[in-house]
Amino acid sequence: MSKEMKEYMQLLRNELIPAFGCTEPIALAFAAAKAVEVLGCFPDRINVQCSGNIIKNVKSVIIPNSGGKKGIEYAAILGALVAKPDKGLELLKGVSDADRIRAEELYEAGLCTVELLPEVENLHICAEASSKGINVAVTVEKDHTHVSRIERNGEIIYLAPCSENSFETLNNEVKLNFEDIYEFAAQSDLSEIEDILALQAEYNLSIAEEGLRKAYGANIGKLFREESGGFAGVEQKAKAYASAASDARMSGCAKPVVINAGSGNQGITVSLPVLVYAEHYGKNREELYRALLFSNLTGIYIKQGIGRLSAYCGVVSAAAAGMAGVAFLLNEPKKVVAETLVNALATLSGTICDGAKPSCALKIATSVDAAIMAYKQAKSNNSFHSGDGIVKGSVDATIEAVCTIGRKGMKETDTVILKTMLAK
Repeated sequence: MSKEMKEYMQLLRNELIPAFGCTEPIALAFAAAKAVEVLGCFPDRINVQCSGNIIKNVKSVIIPNSGGKKGIEYAAILGALVAKPDKGLELLKGVSDADRIRAEELYEAGLCTVELLPEVENLHICAEASSKGINVAVTVEKDHTHVSRIERNGEIIYLAPCSENSFETLNNEVKLNFEDIYEFAAQSDLSEIEDILALQAEYNLSIAEEGLRKAYGANIGKLFREESGGFAGVEQKAKAYASAASDARMSGCAKPVVINAGSGNQGITVSLPVLVYAEHYGKNREELYRALLFSNLTGIYIKQGIGRLSAYCGVVSAAAAGMAGVAFLLNEPKKVVAETLVNALATLSGTICDGAKPSCALKIATSVDAAIMAYKQAKSNNSFHSGDGIVKGSVDATIEAVCTIGRKGMKETDTVILKTMLAK
């Protein structure tokens, strides 16, 4: 296996990981759990300082296993009660009935306080836990479970080496481009990665089916099913499954998903259209897994340039990657795969992220719908051309333009969104 293929495999293993609930509340729970672990006892006080994007993505989403609770305080208190940071993004699976009762008592008693940290990276959490004159502060930044710093009574007892100190250093040094991703997906040894792809298929299909069985959030998936008369076509089913999975996840469903680039909604959106189309067209396991390799790695590629959290709605890029993955699955010419990606990115890239909540499900459905049309455009030779708005002369140049808009152009938008969300 070449050096590039090894790097791609490791990148996928870093990014396609199971998560139990929305990743931002779980990151808060993880930081608090780590602080309590270092403290060595349950704290008398917890203080959470975090970036605006963390507040934005925790404010309106239900925490799994919480009994329907929302908010930073509950996420931190539940993490402190479980205190098993080794479980990573699945640590709240361990919440018990007694923990839920105790969490409500501690919340009412004001155990946890919250502060907004200005001028920090978009993904930044500092959880402080104090007891009997001892204070422990754990900083998580850049990635949802990446501990960059631990202090005990103001003394640094752990500092991540510079080479490990950020998501950018960890994963962005793996250089991606459309041609290499395409060749990797077509030629790589699936035995190196099929376990995580199988898990993604199992988990993400399971939560989608759960979202269609029960009432969650805005029930967007059910609305699509009813509109199509019980899935009359593969397109409606793809939209329904992806949106139903998000509705369940945003509303506290106790089922994990395999995430992509730090986001469960992105993991859902890059994978479920591929899974639905593969079943509809009777594709075999190898064909499915190669298409999932393509869609997942393309989703990571786009998010590398935008960043973990921003004002850019990540399900837009994930839907573009997902339907390009469908084109790959259906053995379309490489030109059609590339143009599907470009057409989709050119259409909805102005969609804002205003936090994790039920409306994410409709954003997913809308993005998948636009990406389906982008695929039809490409197949019928009606794609957008270089110079049409943000469309450039190649797929990579168009992705770079979208990333620049998402990372730099929407920075002020992000601040305005947060202020608007927090306004009374």
